Amino acid sequence: MALPTHQTLLLLATLCTGCLCADPVIEGVVQLPKPPVRRPIPPRYENVPADLIASPAPPVAVVFLEGEFPPASPAGTNAVLAQHRLQFEQALLPVRVGTTVEFPNHDDLYHNVFSFSKPRRFDLGRYARGDAPPPQVFDRPGVVRLNCEIHPHMRATLLVLETPFFTRTDTNGAYRLTGLPAGRYILKAWLDEKDVRERPVELGPDGALRVDFPAP
Repeated sequence: MALPTHQTLLLLATLCTGCLCADPVIEGVVQLPKPPVRRPIPPRYENVPADLIASPAPPVAVVFLEGEFPPASPAGTNAVLAQHRLQFEQALLPVRVGTTVEFPNHDDLYHNVFSFSKPRRFDLGRYARGDAPPPQVFDRPGVVRLNCEIHPHMRATLLVLETPFFTRTDTNGAYRLTGLPAGRYILKAWLDEKDVRERPVELGPDGALRVDFPAP
């Protein structure tokens, strides 16, 4: 019987190493609700050309792995949630506890960002394009509802999570979580406080899982 060549052994070693080092992956689809009805623009801005006012962002979900994980770095990370064309650029933004978020204004008129939510209460006041309102650190987990005092139709949600393993679906509901640790966890799909779907999952040292979240 012919012995395997050096090239064959090298290829097998590479494939085996890839199998041993591959991290678990979870992917699937979350069934999303219908897009929201466009909220009316305040009368004072009826003279703004319609093409300068963005439509509300289509619904998405946040999918995350819930379990016991090391705490976030004290330095945290940074994120940006801009205001543009009389809308928040993202209606739902997931961040990890300790994240610092900036709220730039990209419109040629004044905006404001405030929240009365328990995890983080703040009010940036009114500011113009080019101003630099103080960034906000979100150091408590939970749901933070954001509003603009000048434009009541503008709303967004920050979902502050303790887990480092999360992602936002695309507008079709598709998601993919990579680099996951092996173990037993709860996988959750968050659409809003009244619609949180979950499934128990067990991840081996490698391989992939398919987990879909149909509407309840």
